[in-house]
Amino acid sequence: MHSFCGRLFGFTLVALGTPVPLPAAQAWQPAGEELKTRWSEQVRPDRVLPEYPRPELERTEWQNLNGLWDYAITDAHAAQPAAWEGEILVPFCVESALSGVKRRVTGSECLWYHRRFTAGRPGEGRRLLLHFGASDWQTTVTLNGHQVGSHTGGYDPFTFDLTPFLAPSESQDLVVQVTDGTDGAQPRGKQSLDPKGIFYTPTTGLWQTVWLEPVPDKHLDGLLVRPDLDRNAVTVTALIPYRTDPVTVIVNAPDGRRLVEGQGVANAPVRLVIPDPRPWTPGDPVLYGLTVRMGEDHVRSYFGLRKVECRQDARGVSRIYLNNKPLFLYGPLDQGFWPDGIYTAPTDEALRYDLDVEKRLGFNCVRKHIKVEPARWYYWADRLGLCVWQDFPSVTDQLLDRGAPDLVRPAATKAEIETEMHRMVQTLDMHPSVIIWTAFNEGWGQYDTARVTKQFQTWDPKRLVDGASGWTDRGTGDFLDYHSYPDPVRQPQGGKRVAVQGEYGGGGLLVRDHVWKFRDSFQYRGFDDAEGLKRFVLAGVSRIGELARQGLGAAIYTQITDVEGEINGLMTYDRKVIKVPPEEIRPEVEAAIRAGSAESLGSVESLRAPGNGH
Repeated sequence: MHSFCGRLFGFTLVALGTPVPLPAAQAWQPAGEELKTRWSEQVRPDRVLPEYPRPELERTEWQNLNGLWDYAITDAHAAQPAAWEGEILVPFCVESALSGVKRRVTGSECLWYHRRFTAGRPGEGRRLLLHFGASDWQTTVTLNGHQVGSHTGGYDPFTFDLTPFLAPSESQDLVVQVTDGTDGAQPRGKQSLDPKGIFYTPTTGLWQTVWLEPVPDKHLDGLLVRPDLDRNAVTVTALIPYRTDPVTVIVNAPDGRRLVEGQGVANAPVRLVIPDPRPWTPGDPVLYGLTVRMGEDHVRSYFGLRKVECRQDARGVSRIYLNNKPLFLYGPLDQGFWPDGIYTAPTDEALRYDLDVEKRLGFNCVRKHIKVEPARWYYWADRLGLCVWQDFPSVTDQLLDRGAPDLVRPAATKAEIETEMHRMVQTLDMHPSVIIWTAFNEGWGQYDTARVTKQFQTWDPKRLVDGASGWTDRGTGDFLDYHSYPDPVRQPQGGKRVAVQGEYGGGGLLVRDHVWKFRDSFQYRGFDDAEGLKRFVLAGVSRIGELARQGLGAAIYTQITDVEGEINGLMTYDRKVIKVPPEEIRPEVEAAIRAGSAESLGSVESLRAPGNGH
């Protein structure tokens, strides 16, 4: 709701390296000559992703550390290098063009980052925190030669308190060390050291914003916000370990007017009744502002009044209900890869763009496919009104054959995977747009399905859980999810679970001069011209509308953009060409959504059909 880029008073950045700095235009350039988006030209080393990176818990004082850092690549077991190989633009991964490096790092190597900044010791009662949006995968941070901490995981934010390690001289020396096996038994989604087909270039190291934030000793670690639509209320819990300090919670209307205020203590719920409430929906994505005060710490946030559940309609068909009304979900598969930034969008405008196009196409949903995005992506989904079907980034070390039993994994491997699963749920908890979790996709790394699905339901009982999306159903979770390519098919009736078409489509059109690398391309059904692709898409939408009238609960089209070797997007990979006119697709998509959102539908006839995979 807010996007401050406030100045962190008393903290200034210091130029890096011993050579005389070159002009900015010569000091950094995107590496390589491959495909780039139009936003590449807007990237500047002195202003990289300058927006406040955490809209759900925002303070006014902060310092962005994105920009040019020193880097080196060594053997995985080598000591910190004595010299640096060059500069890398953070937070673009080392494999990307926008990093300025574009170099592959293997599991036998270590990627090092280095920069200096100036910061005096905070005054009495103050701390200095260092935040990382995400780093893939094992990250160790050192300040002034002292190890500050380490983190394992590629998709969740983490924070270190720098205060005990600050040098008295005010010149602070920061080193970040990252190793990433990629092809091991770790959550990685579509990343591969051998990218081809439906797998893509890996990401190593820092790929989200790095930033400093001064806070009081007694500061909020987070907020637990629980909207209660049926009672027109919201409950807010200010989280801080082992404290019961007084807190004040203020709710503001969407137009900024103060609505209601309440008092309580930290780590205990403060309940506020919302006058004349407006629920959050895709068609009317109303967001209320939050201000929470505890002593000297003030944070701003937001929330949407909404509830989601699965229940049977009057004819006994299980369906998705949003705010006590049936809602058919229809949207594209969205993988979040970029030709210039790989995992990282070049700008905040670029990050929002795919969501804007999805709305223009008439969709009310997006399946975020086995990747977790930066917080600002979900902020834009909240603002624009798109329901998010959120996948966990699969562990793709082993792929189940159809009919095969679940994998058997060592306890330590399961513990690491489930730790990252839980962090994803906790990290995205505040976002009203997120309504579905997917635990496993198409048998990729799938193990203990019933137990893991139940774990998701325990972690987050206020959202829905897709235990296994596509082919490897184990009878658990809220959905019976089938994939079929290229055409959608009737689903078996889901019983108490909702029958959904988790993937279909994949119509391919190669648009020359807008292709990642000209090589063998991947698609499910190819077309020679845009007219053929448009007919295919519209035929699929029409069929989805028929299935929705019969009781299908949701459908996902593959996919919103081309990705590397795949050319089955509704847009090219560089986002410069929308292959099908939104104004011709939108009316049909909206009609299908209306057909599936009627108050009462018929039963779903059982017809199983084979599909391919994504």
